[in-house]
Parts: sequence; C-alpha cells; structure tokens
Amino acid sequence: MPTNEQRRAAAKRKLERQMVYRQERAKKRRIIAVVSTVVVVALVGGGVWFLATHDFGNGDASASETPQQESVDKAEKIPTAMHQIPKRPQALPEKVNCEYTKGQEPAAKENTPPANGEQPTTGTVAVTLGTSIGDLKFNLDRSLAPCTVNNFVNLAQQKYFDNTTCHRLVVTGIQVLQCGDPGGNGMGGPGYSFKDEVYPELTYGRGVLAMANSGPDTNGSQFFIVYGDGANLQPKYNVFGTVDEESLKKIDEVAKTGTISQSPGQGDGKPKTPVDIKSAAVAN
Repeated sequence: MPTNEQRRAAAKRKLERQMVYRQERAKKRRIIAVVSTVVVVALVGGGVWFLATHDFGNGDASASETPQQESVDKAEKIPTAMHQIPKRPQALPEKVNCEYTKGQEPAAKENTPPANGEQPTTGTVAVTLGTSIGDLKFNLDRSLAPCTVNNFVNLAQQKYFDNTTCHRLVVTGIQVLQCGDPGGNGMGGPGYSFKDEVYPELTYGRGVLAMANSGPDTNGSQFFIVYGDGANLQPKYNVFGTVDEESLKKIDEVAKTGTISQSPGQGDGKPKTPVDIKSAAVAN
C-alpha cells in the first residue's frame, strides 16, 4: 500500500502532466486560429480581387474568349483651307510683365520656370518638333502672347517636351491634337502656371497653335494644334503661333487613322497612330 508521501508525489506528477497537456492544447488552438484567420483573409482578399478584375455585367473576356473591341473614331472631313493668321485688334505695349506662379501639384518632369519680369511683344520664334510622324514646324508670335511664347521656348530649351507623346486627338466637333504632358495622360504640367493672354476677337481654325488649360489662368505646358475645324472653341485659349501646312498634312493622316474613344461616336481619345515627340529645337 502506497504511503501518503507516495500518493502526494503521484498526484503531483499527474497534475504536471495535465498542465503540459493543457498548454499543448492551448498552443494548438492558437495555431489553428492564426491559420484560420490567414485563410479567411486570403479568401476575402481573393474575392475582392476577383470582383474588382472581372466585370460580370459586361461579360468575362477570359470566359467568353471574345476580346473587347476598341472604338476607333476617324476624322472624315478635314477642312484644308488655312485659318486666317490671328492678330490682336489692338497691339500690346513694347513690353509686358510675365509672372509664372508655382502651383501645388508637382511638375510632371523636372524643369526650371521662366524668370518673372518683362518680355518683348515683337518678333517671332521658329520651333521644330521632331516626332514619330515627321517634323512639325511652329512659328511662335510674341505679338499674340508674349508670356506664352517665352514659356514655350523656355520649356523646349530644357528638353521638357523631348520623349513625350501627344496624348489626345479630337476628330469630331473640334479637330485638335493635344500634347505637352510628359505623363501622357493629360493630367501633368510643369508645376507652375501663368495668366491667360486672350481677347474676345480670338478665333480658331486650321493651323492655329494654342495653349490648353483647366480654367482661367491655369496655363502650363500642354498645348494643342488645330488641324481642322476649331469654330466651336471659345476664346479662352492663348493663341501663340501657327503650324505650317506641310506639318498639318502629317497630322491629317493621323486623324484619318482615328482616335481611340471610350464609346462609339465620342471622337475624343488617344491617337491610334502615336505621335511621339522626340525633340524640340528652337531656332536661334
């Protein structure tokens, strides 16, 4: 018969075994809980990814094996008559003050803004864009928009336009090719802006070179070439020069291949034939 001391020792060993067993069970439960949580998160995340990347309303392309078709709108009628060269109804003084104000958005490409101060209002500057469709030749006119000309020349000399693409082509309503955003999505600019240089008599048409903007006094680096119809444009965009006829013929061919639109008939999107700017040379 075991003594009391032996009984106490046996009870102690039994208690120790039970404690070890409970600890091992608790550890297993924690491991199972962690694994279960990971699995649930993975399933939820996978479900979110699946819903985000598969449009059930429009059909799953991988399931139907039918790729989505691009909507390409083409310019069918392009006016060939050159627009009358713009001219201010009243000449500017010999010099005007230009201010380039830093904005809140960062520059799409590193550059140094033009210096603030007076700029002459006479003379022209020849600029040639070397592009994937050939050379596009501009004649910038200070008498139209001296601050805009100064800005464009400054950016061109810094190679700001080099290795960028013309991100927008419009073929219906108005007919323009828009460039000047290094990001290629129409959202980028030089990180600063300057005031409008417009007047009520401004009109737009084939051969006109103008600044794009997002509202009053928001000019930056984006510009557009009117290769055809521009009659529907309001006088809200700085006209700062012209584009020669041979250059326009090259843009005509791009417009005839079409613009990639989000919906048929929209006529506004990325050019189907890329227009990539390789260089911008300013004549001395």
